[in-house]
Amino acid sequence: MSVTGLCQICERNEAEHSCPNCGTLACEEHWDEANGLCAQCAATIQRGGDEGTVKPDDLDDDEVMRF
Repeated sequence: MSVTGLCQICERNEAEHSCPNCGTLACEEHWDEANGLCAQCAATIQRGGDEGTVKPDDLDDDEVMRF
């Protein structure tokens, strides 16, 4: 898939990547190659920024609603 448009972070450079996490178009400057994410998502991960996110392993049977 080709990426076209401006980087949605700096809005100056041509976008070369699309973040698989958030969908942001990012230029080479705002792309974290090591994580394969835009710079914003990579920074969130490095800060441990998913504190508010509930993962399936965090739930026990009493917390799961079944329909």
